[in-house]
Amino acid sequence: MSKYLTAALYKFVSLPNYKALQAPVLEACKAHHIKGTLLLAEEGINGTIAGLPDDVHHLLNFLRTDPLFENKLSDLEHKESFADEHPFYRMKVKLKKEIVTLGVPGVSPTKKVGTYVKPEDWNALISDPEVVLIDTRNDYEVGIGTFKGAIDPKTATFREFPEYVANHFDKTKHKKVAMFCTGGIRCEKASSYMIDQGFEEVYHLQGGILKYLETVPEAESMWEGECFVFDQRVAVKHNLEIGDFDQCYACRHPLSPADMQSEHFMAGISCPHCFDKISDEKRARLIERQKQVDLAKKRGEVHIGEKQ
Repeated sequence: MSKYLTAALYKFVSLPNYKALQAPVLEACKAHHIKGTLLLAEEGINGTIAGLPDDVHHLLNFLRTDPLFENKLSDLEHKESFADEHPFYRMKVKLKKEIVTLGVPGVSPTKKVGTYVKPEDWNALISDPEVVLIDTRNDYEVGIGTFKGAIDPKTATFREFPEYVANHFDKTKHKKVAMFCTGGIRCEKASSYMIDQGFEEVYHLQGGILKYLETVPEAESMWEGECFVFDQRVAVKHNLEIGDFDQCYACRHPLSPADMQSEHFMAGISCPHCFDKISDEKRARLIERQKQVDLAKKRGEVHIGEKQ
């Protein structure tokens, strides 16, 4: 079995004292040798962490049972995957206004939310011709994989989602709307927003694409391609196996095997998506940085800036 356990987690829940939680959560993560990123906001918690399995489970138990959280995270769910190498190099606990940034005040899944659809029921729902299926992720994520027939809003950030809905959907015409995202958090918040806008029949994939790929047999799957993830695996396939994509250090765009064969791909420096957008100053910094990464590898070390 692979050595390191990755746990993706989130929960919308009222945490008015979230600022006071930052230090003890970071201390607990360090005590259990956990690395990754956790976001804390008044609306809840979100993040991905990794470490040895026992350490990760100890940290999750801390979040679910410590009196600091007043039992609000007792039913915190998480999704697991394994890797041979640690997917993170440091631990961050950040304070945010939102755990996923929509930018619309008052939208909260703790107040109203769409209908949760389990992965095993998802195929039947999106096969309904009356259902409008929306991928709520960003354009670079959609580009490497999505559900068959899904609409790509071509948004660069989740903040653009409300404008897209206003320009392309009509609550009097689009009676059934289904949405999905990587782990469930964006589509859960998007469902709350759409209900606020008057859409009555709104559905979202419980546990997101990751839970679907983990649960639904590949032979029955309606997923096409790979799923981008926000760690050093870059993308995963069915059964959450590591995919074939890498990532450009310069622009963070996922790279297919074909991208990495391009004349415009230089490891750590540029790729087909950014080679003509990088300033000479930034290119010089990236070249020097890559030189240091290569030297560190020759010494059998990991360069501190190699992976974020």
